[in-house]
Amino acid sequence: MLVRLLELIRFSHTLFALPFAILSAAMAWAADFRAVPPRPFRWLDLLGILLCMATARGAAMAFNRLADRRLDALNPRTCTRHLPSGILTVRSVVLLTVICAAGFVGGTLLFLPRNFIPFLASLPVLAFLFGYSFSKRFTIFTHFWLGAALMLAPLGAWVAIRGALSFAPLVLGGAVLLWVAGFDIIYACQDYTFDVVHHLYSVPAKYGIAKALRIASLCHFGMVLLLAFLPLVYDGFGAIYYAGLLGITLLLAYEHYLVRPDDLSRVEQAFFHVNAVVSIGLMIVGMADLFFGG
Repeated sequence: MLVRLLELIRFSHTLFALPFAILSAAMAWAADFRAVPPRPFRWLDLLGILLCMATARGAAMAFNRLADRRLDALNPRTCTRHLPSGILTVRSVVLLTVICAAGFVGGTLLFLPRNFIPFLASLPVLAFLFGYSFSKRFTIFTHFWLGAALMLAPLGAWVAIRGALSFAPLVLGGAVLLWVAGFDIIYACQDYTFDVVHHLYSVPAKYGIAKALRIASLCHFGMVLLLAFLPLVYDGFGAIYYAGLLGITLLLAYEHYLVRPDDLSRVEQAFFHVNAVVSIGLMIVGMADLFFGG
C-alpha cells in the first residue's frame, strides 16, 4: 500500500523542486554576506525545509489525483492511474492528503519560536497548492499556476531561515516559475486532443502544439535570463555558477530538440530525465560556488 501511495504522488519527482529549496536555503544561510551577517546553520531548519517540501508536494499531488480522477478515467493516457483503475481507493488517497497536509503544517512548527511566518502561511500555501488542481477548468494560465506553486519552494526556504523575503530568492523563484511552466506546457501537448474535446484550458489546446512549444521555449529562455541575472543581486556566485548555467542552457536546448510538433514520443524523456538533471545540476553548481568558489 505504501509503495502504491508513493507511486500515486510520484514521490521521486520531489527532485524537481527540492534542489531549488536547498539552494535557496544555502543562499539564505550565507545571506548577502558582505552586507548582512550570515545566519547560523541549524539542523532543525534543514529538517523543517525537507519535511515541508516533501509533505506539501505529497498533499498537492494526492489532492490533484482526487480532483482529476474522473477526467483521468476518460483520458487514454491516464486511465491506468491508481484511482481510475481501482488500485487505490478514494478513501485511502483522501487520508494520504490529510496526513501530508498535517505533516506540512507540523513541519512549520520546527521554525518556532524564532520564526512564526511559515506556520502562519501554511494554510494559505496549501489552499494555493490545492487550487491548481482546478485551474485547467477555467484558465490557460494553469501551467503558470503550477510554476508559481513550485516557486514557493525557494521562497519558503528563504523565509523560513531569514524571516523575510529579499530580491535574490524572488529572482530564483521567478526562474523556477518559468522553468516549470515551460516543461508543463510541453507535457500538456500530449493531451491536446483530449483537452480540446473536453473543453479544458491549456496553452496547447488554445494555440495548438506548434505554437505551444514556441511559448515553452520562450519560458525557458526567460528562465535562463533570470538565472543569469541572479549573481547581480546576490554576490555569492561567480565562475562556477556561470559554467553550470551554460550547461543548463544546453540541456534546455536539448529538451526542445527532443520534442517536435509532429513527434511527441520523447516527451517523457524530456520531462523527467532532462529536468531532473537541470534542477539537481543547478543546486550542485550553485552550492559549489557558494562554499568553494573564489
